[in-house]
Amino acid sequence: MRVLYVDDDRIHALLFAEACRSLGPEPVEIETADSGHEALALAASWQPDLLLLDLHLPDTLGTDLLPALRATLKRPDLPAWLCSADDSQAVTDAAMAAGFDRCWPKPVDVPRMVVALQTLAVRLSGDSRDNGFIRDDGDIRDNGDNGVCSA
Repeated sequence: MRVLYVDDDRIHALLFAEACRSLGPEPVEIETADSGHEALALAASWQPDLLLLDLHLPDTLGTDLLPALRATLKRPDLPAWLCSADDSQAVTDAAMAAGFDRCWPKPVDVPRMVVALQTLAVRLSGDSRDNGFIRDDGDIRDNGDNGVCSA
């Protein structure tokens, strides 16, 4: 799976990259950008399977960047997740209206995001079987909801 992670906070980018190392035997390729401009330049030459965007970037909002990235990539249905430390319900509503599939609060719940990434990787591979990453005890579970930006 290939992920384009766009966030001007380098610590979040490093933590995300480290979390992706625990995704299992299938490698996750990660490209990071710290601005909308840099993300669009990367998208011109690299095809991700997932966009993960911060809401507030130095040169744009993640909600404004999403349609530009999808257009550049010629993939209008490319999965996209938004991350934000802002007010939960307002951000979630704006993210869903802008076409994001999920909205994650910052700081990101890393174990839950890893489960969601693993689940997406299985779906992208076309494998409809249980991926083994969803816990039966309900403690961490990707149940297909859109995610909620709340602490």
